This record gives sequence, structure tokens and C-alpha cells, in this order.
Amino acid sequence: KFGQMTEESAIVEWLKKEGDKVNKGDILFTVETDKSVMEVESFEAGTLLKIIVPPRVNVPVQSTVGFLGNPGEPIPIATAPAPAASIAAPAAPRAPIAAAVSAPTATPVAAPVTPLPAPASPSLFRISPRAAALAKHSVIDATRIKGTGPEGRVVEKDVRNYLQQHGYDKLRISPAAKELAAKEKLDVLAIQATDDSGRISVADVERAIAEKPKPMSKMRQVIAQRLTQSFRDTPHFYVTVAVDMTELIAYRSQLKAAGAPYTVTDFIAEAVVLTLQEFPDVNSSTDGKTTRWNSHVNLGIAVSLEQGLVVPVIRAAEQLPLLELSQRTKSLAEKARAGKATPDELSGGTFTISNMGMMDVESFGPIINPGESAILGVASTKPQPVVRDGKIVVRQMMKLTLSCDHRIVDGA
Repeated sequence: KFGQMTEESAIVEWLKKEGDKVNKGDILFTVETDKSVMEVESFEAGTLLKIIVPPRVNVPVQSTVGFLGNPGEPIPIATAPAPAASIAAPAAPRAPIAAAVSAPTATPVAAPVTPLPAPASPSLFRISPRAAALAKHSVIDATRIKGTGPEGRVVEKDVRNYLQQHGYDKLRISPAAKELAAKEKLDVLAIQATDDSGRISVADVERAIAEKPKPMSKMRQVIAQRLTQSFRDTPHFYVTVAVDMTELIAYRSQLKAAGAPYTVTDFIAEAVVLTLQEFPDVNSSTDGKTTRWNSHVNLGIAVSLEQGLVVPVIRAAEQLPLLELSQRTKSLAEKARAGKATPDELSGGTFTISNMGMMDVESFGPIINPGESAILGVASTKPQPVVRDGKIVVRQMMKLTLSCDHRIVDGA
């Protein structure tokens, strides 16, 4: 169990195979949580006798995923747990060690696992063997065909009528393209030809393969769920200001020359910490009926990864001097990019900074993280003409946008 809110996880990859010897401290497998991919090491030495849960299957935390023991030891009867199953663990003497998603607090024991019954299908697709064979040979999706047989069963006549209605006899496709479409279980009638001749080529099939729906990762699913909930339930409003960064950029250059390589984000983080202590409402949260003030500034810094966005949290940031705040920010960002940040380091924030300054962005309005009352969007610093003392001069300007929860924060 990698975090208090974690209810289920999926194994990304088993790094050991059944029959492999395992030393204490060896990495058994990696696990995808809603925030990162974590390595799980073995707390015992032995042999991996059996793998119960294959990769990419979500199971409840505390589930038995495999058995570690001595060669020849009997393996208890166990099947892969179903999501949300409640698993009991009665004692069993001299059983192989159960390799679980969570780190055991005591020597775990084997337990028979009973999966939950699968939910009934809302509608059962029925097709005769001859009709299925014809559809497979034609490389079409038979589920699109309305059956006229008993209980809506698709029969061979239905497939032939469907092919005729959709001009299958006029379809032009290369043998290699048809073979590839069959291998990838595509419907050739749904593939668009890009050649002027109207002939479907391998390139057309490859394009259709690339456009096939792909399951979102656990991380992206959670991002989608939480930000949709935040944007739907939280009344956002946005305030943007243009900040003159000219003097700060010059000061930062002086510090860098002296061996102190601070980033712009470091100064923004320090400014945010000081401001949140002056305006505690913005460091609060609400459920719409009550408000809760946070005595510490747990500052989140958004970090973009290839698989999604994570927010490492610097706890009690108000207690850190600028140098330590800078070091902590860099350390957590590096851990997050390496996939080694712990769930505790990726949760519990009270305010978030999202910096897109390195991406040539003029301004943007970020979505508030659930449980917080505001988030600061930092845009790029750019030389711009501005009026100073009645004269037009070039200054380094940056726009900051504060997205606020209007239930607890007012524009003023």
C-alpha cells in the first residue's frame, strides 16, 4: 500500500520469472500507482515458485501476487484476485512466503483467494460458426452486424448481406494490407484508402492501427478523474498580473556568477511562501460548508513527465531558507522524473505552482488541485516594450495567473 488513498495497483513488469532464485533486496517487480511507478523488493530470499497476478492487471492493495519459497514446497491454491475483492488470510503452517504489493509488517502466510463473480454481460453477442468463419476470412467486425437468427444470432446469410450492402465486392486491398488488418483485428471496411486508385495499402492499415483506442495509464486515468472533478465542482476564477522581472534576472545572474545557481522558480516559490503566510485564506481548503486553514505551507511544484503530470510537495516550506528550498525543489523534481518519488512526497499539498516558463507560454490558467484553494500559473519571461516614467523601454516581463476557488477566495 503505497499511500493512504491507494486502493488498487497494477504490476507493470515482473523482473523475476517463475523458478528464478531471489536474494533479499532483489527487485521482484515494478508497480504502477496513481502517481508513479515504484520498485518492489523482496524482503526474503528464496525461489519465485509461482506468479499469481500478471502485468497490467489492477488488483486491490494487500493482494497476494506470487509465492516465494523453497523448490518443491507445496503451493497453496490461489487465483488472481478480482478488483475490490476482500481477501482473508487465515494462518497456514510452513507455507511459502506470499509476495504482495505491500511491504509486509510480519511474515505473510498463504491464503486461498476467491475471485468475485464477473458481472453479467448486458447483451450477449451470438454468431454461428459458419458466420464467424466468413467474417474472419473477410476481415470485418461481425459485432456490427444485426442478426436475424434465433435470439438475434448472426448467421451466414446476415454476413453475406452485410458484405453486399457495404460494397465489399468492390473493395480493393493489397494482400499484405489484408493480412496485417487481420492480425490486428481491424475491420477492412472501416479503413480509408489514401491512394488515388482507392486501393488500401499497408500504410493505410498502419495508420488505422495507430488510431486504435489505447487504454489510458493508471496515472492518466487518475489525472483525468481528479481534474474533471475539480473543474466541475470548484468555481474557478482567474487573476493575471504582469511582473517586471528585469531586476530579479540581473540579481540571479550575479548569484549564478558567485556559484549560487538559483532558478526563477526558486524565487517564485519563496515569494509564494511569504505571501501565503500573509494571506492564510489562500492556504486553506473547503468542502463548501466548512473551511480548514493549514498552519504549514506544503508547497507543490508541478513536474511534467512523459506519462503525465505529478506534483512533488515540499512540506513546511515556510521553515526553509531560500537555499534549502531550492535544494529541496531540485531533489524532489529529480526523484519524480526518475519515477522514485514516494506517494507521501506526491501528496498533501496546500498550494501548487505550475511553471511553463520554459515553454514559451504567454499566459495560462491552470486547474486547481483537489483539496487546495488556488494554483499559480507561471508563464515565460520575455522582453517587451513597457511604459516607465512616460517613456517606452524594454523590460523582462512575466505573467502570473492565479486560479482561485471562489467559494473561499475573493478577487480582492
